[in-house]
Amino acid sequence: MAVSALSVFVLLTLAAAVYSQSRPQRPKTTNEKKNQRPTGLTEEEIRKRAEERRLAEEAKNAVEDDDILEIKTEFVNVEAVVYNKKSGQIVTGLKRENFAIFEDGKKQEITNFAEPEAPITVSLVVEYSKWSEVFGYYGSSGQEYGHHEVIRPVAYFLSRFIQPPNDYASVIAFDMRPTPITDFTNDPNRLQAVVSLLLRNRPAFRENNLFDAVKFALVGGKGDAVVLENSEERKIEYGGMVDVNAPRRAIILVASGIDTFSRINYKDARKVIQAAGIPIYIISTGNLFYKMYEHRLPATDSITGMPGRLTFLQARNAMNTFAKESGGRHYEMTFPGELPTILNDINALMRHQYSLAYDLEESRPPGKKYDLEVKVDVNGDGKFDEKGFVVQHRPYFVTKEKDEDDK
Repeated sequence: MAVSALSVFVLLTLAAAVYSQSRPQRPKTTNEKKNQRPTGLTEEEIRKRAEERRLAEEAKNAVEDDDILEIKTEFVNVEAVVYNKKSGQIVTGLKRENFAIFEDGKKQEITNFAEPEAPITVSLVVEYSKWSEVFGYYGSSGQEYGHHEVIRPVAYFLSRFIQPPNDYASVIAFDMRPTPITDFTNDPNRLQAVVSLLLRNRPAFRENNLFDAVKFALVGGKGDAVVLENSEERKIEYGGMVDVNAPRRAIILVASGIDTFSRINYKDARKVIQAAGIPIYIISTGNLFYKMYEHRLPATDSITGMPGRLTFLQARNAMNTFAKESGGRHYEMTFPGELPTILNDINALMRHQYSLAYDLEESRPPGKKYDLEVKVDVNGDGKFDEKGFVVQHRPYFVTKEKDEDDK
């Protein structure tokens, strides 16, 4: 006898509940003192302090000059990767004169240029929810724990591509809210602890507040204290990727793309991404589940909460948009065997970004969006190679909104 679609969905939802456990617990604190007692001053330190006192005294007795000239220089930074359109091979060894930047169709003078550098700083943002567990479990036909689908890319990247002492990575897991597992580090033991923590626990909630998590990873905010730090505070002010001073920054997002009830909406999330200007490389999950069960899913979300076909399609479109508008790339992962190729590609793109910048010659109204276009002349013959090569970069920049103090 045929089983109704509704019964199948109820069974799927109930089956997922067996994996429910508590949220990740903080490790026990150690007896190691956080702050060491100060020691006596050396002769060098005594001389240094005497010099500081002398300079302070000179500054105190100096005559004030009321005519102060304040110069503020604002610039637009663009990270760009050049690759062959047919072969996909990344182009290296280009110089400043090989590039041109256009803002709203008007050519700008490139005032700062840096060739690709190897060190990377990356935040891995992973969906750690009951829905991701359901998708992974049934996508594997019950052959593995469901949350392994989202943990596997994180574990693979941290173990293979983060190379001390110059590379750094942070990990943020999210369901109802984003939780930093570790702040930026390149300690192999700490990175292994992150993977172990995610593996030995199970997701507690099924909500996927994706938009809030992306905003938190980019611009920070008040959230849960970092899990792997011995902090007595439950809530802390967490700095996002925009506050990180590093030559090569990126977000790697591992998620289904489904958002349930974030505090910000899709439009607001796009604004945050456009303003941040940091590439987001997306590995979307749940694709095998969708391909296997698409014919059983209703068009819209069912009464059990199971996402419908339209929700999955909207998630895919959102991921494509986030990747494009940030200057990153979207990878729809179906089988685990695709993962090494995907992560090798992401690593290569991050490490071969050209850093371009131009000065803003005049003040701009806050919150306004401008179109950006980067063109490349690979051969240096004075003609842009628009047919044979692709320049991957963010397509917009948005002027900063006014702070409360400026209003």
